Amino acid sequence: MQQIDGQSLVKEITLSGLKEAVGGSVTFSACVHKLRRMSGFTFVILRTGRYLLQSVHSAEKCADTLENICEGSYVEITGSVKEEPRANYGCEIVLTGIKLLSRPAAEYPLHVSDRELGCTLDTSLSYRSVALRHPHERAVFRIAEGVVSGFREFMLAQGFTEIHTPKICAASAEGGANIFKLKYFGQDAVLAQSPQFYKQTCVAFFDRVFEIAPVYRAEKHNSARHLNEYIGLDFEMAFIKDMTDVMQMETAMLRHVMGYIEEHYRPELEMLGARLPEVKEIPAVTFFEALEILGKPANQFDLDPTDEMKLCKYAEEKYGSEFIFVTKFPGLKRPFYAMDSKDDPKLAESFDLLFRGLEITTGGQRIHDHDEQVKKLARYGIEPEELESYLSIHKYGMPPHGGLGIGLERVVMKLLELDNIRQASLFPRDMHHLDP
Repeated sequence: MQQIDGQSLVKEITLSGLKEAVGGSVTFSACVHKLRRMSGFTFVILRTGRYLLQSVHSAEKCADTLENICEGSYVEITGSVKEEPRANYGCEIVLTGIKLLSRPAAEYPLHVSDRELGCTLDTSLSYRSVALRHPHERAVFRIAEGVVSGFREFMLAQGFTEIHTPKICAASAEGGANIFKLKYFGQDAVLAQSPQFYKQTCVAFFDRVFEIAPVYRAEKHNSARHLNEYIGLDFEMAFIKDMTDVMQMETAMLRHVMGYIEEHYRPELEMLGARLPEVKEIPAVTFFEALEILGKPANQFDLDPTDEMKLCKYAEEKYGSEFIFVTKFPGLKRPFYAMDSKDDPKLAESFDLLFRGLEITTGGQRIHDHDEQVKKLARYGIEPEELESYLSIHKYGMPPHGGLGIGLERVVMKLLELDNIRQASLFPRDMHHLDP
């Protein structure tokens, strides 16, 4: 234990700490994940916050009995550590003491100690607090932690400032009907669909900003790829020449994130059998080039899920890339803050990034000129007075800038090749899930 200001801090056992203790002893707290009773001894599989560790209990070595200890009990153990090639991580703990800290009042309703949880997604979500105790289930969220940590490390290294913006807002960044509305002390308010307005504001004085925070969309979807609350990884950067600067920044960021996960989350990757993508130069096609590749008529304005899967297959076959950018979407399908293309004002300087058949990013260059933004609002039928606060950032001067938003759960879903985005959300919020 460490001491800070005279107080002890409980420290979780680590793999390096366990291996360093071979030939010596350790004391730590854990959950009893599984009991395997043999003739004359019992394997006690211990679940720490990250690992499953094998220990062995016998009356000969340990005076404390297992009489009141069951699967799901929380214990403090002491034991000697020895090498054991057949055990997880090549080490086994021979128990010399085991102290009961807490005992469950009921048995698990799910098979937490089995190799696979073996239940439907609906059952997993109904018993979420139990399902997440399964090592495979919780490993998903270690990988999510790795994505977030790698993203933050990269952003800070590139001179971005981390910001925290309001989620109760007076106006919606995206507009439309897919907004959660609420009353705020007698005023109309909405839950943020994006930190868009605030991160644009912040580039005026920080130059580069990023945020990791919840995003809310009141879309009545019931698909395997949509949530009504998700975690957005957003960044915005000033002094860009065009949207390709944003695309290049994302490419470098993804390269860093994959390397970060490879370095720090090898146990989870191996447990889940995950395959990290190689992030090289990411190919890009314009929206209308994408339609040609798909053999579709040029009179549509967006891509559907099947289109996204086919484009990713095309990118992999032609470029050896599991990612592909689609750029210059029709302006009518992009938000009012997206800059018009100089070559064709009907197109927007906006892009999507597709990964393994799914859109994970939307980004582009924003309008920075006040008059240009006012004119585009008029085209969208929006009165300037409705967005007076937002327009004030343009009024007092903005640098050329752009940015993007990434859906964390979508990235994790595709990294781990999960069937449903709810598997990548700790406590999913959709049309049917408000509890737990």
